[in-house]
Amino acid sequence: MMVAQSKGNIVRYEQIDESAAGQRIDNYFFRIAKGVPKSHIYRILRDGEVRVNGRRVQQTYRLAIGDEVRIPPLRLGKPPVSSPTPPPAGEPLPVVFEDEFFMVVHKPAGQAVHGGSGVSFGVIEQLRAQRPELKMLELVHRLDRETSGLLIVAKKRSALTALQDMMRKGSVGKRYFALVAGQWPSPQQHVSMPLLKYLTESGERRVRVSEAGKPAHSVVRLLKHWRKFSLLEVELKTGRTHQIRVHLSHLGFPIVGDDKYGNFPLNRMLVGDGLRRMFLHAAKLAFIHPVKGGELVFDAPLPVELQGFVARLDGLGV
Repeated sequence: MMVAQSKGNIVRYEQIDESAAGQRIDNYFFRIAKGVPKSHIYRILRDGEVRVNGRRVQQTYRLAIGDEVRIPPLRLGKPPVSSPTPPPAGEPLPVVFEDEFFMVVHKPAGQAVHGGSGVSFGVIEQLRAQRPELKMLELVHRLDRETSGLLIVAKKRSALTALQDMMRKGSVGKRYFALVAGQWPSPQQHVSMPLLKYLTESGERRVRVSEAGKPAHSVVRLLKHWRKFSLLEVELKTGRTHQIRVHLSHLGFPIVGDDKYGNFPLNRMLVGDGLRRMFLHAAKLAFIHPVKGGELVFDAPLPVELQGFVARLDGLGV
């Protein structure tokens, strides 16, 4: 990095490495200049105060390795009333796979993937606290807070953009285990119902089946059934918010323990039987390595508490 003085303030020159390669110049500034109003960042881009390799660029310009970015003096917005509490590092998350490009971790139920919406910090903040030597850690996708299982976290910008593109194209195989109330009727069923996001009167985010929504496709396979319950494997062909939960609930087979779309009296009864969480688990991922090539397949067995509940169903025969 080279530094020059300008009118008593500092003009910086940053050279782009792989952690920022492929990122739009405006998003790059949002990341490195937290606290600076977005309107100010767009103004310095528009006025040509930001230069890449000595030239003006549009806000949509994507950075490349080796680019030299001129960073002018930046005007900070109002400072926060108090500094946020840094996330505790906590216990290391189970790492299923890791190389120089990304890692796959086993997220526990009850932990959000990121801070926000009343949650101070999540998996990504915890990983950053545990691995400060890594220049970049970003979520490739998300899991609901009460869902356990496999989560991909990128360590390089090239891997992040490639994996997210694969997600959008449906070339990442994702399979979940879900226990539902009722006897699922067929060995395999394709469920294609559009899903629409909406807000409740209290401001809570929800999803429902609606023709006005976005296409959503799940493939449901029956693994095992009891008299009152069925264990399913659900393959996602699309990745809509709450897709599995809403599809199954809409068909009359709510996931047990689901506090948004489930059977609430049944959920309360099952707490007494030892099920204190939603029975939804991201069990399998399969995709081609975004940089090296070659197929990767990852499996995460059911957590102990879910295995225990299945064993209890076997013993009771319900």
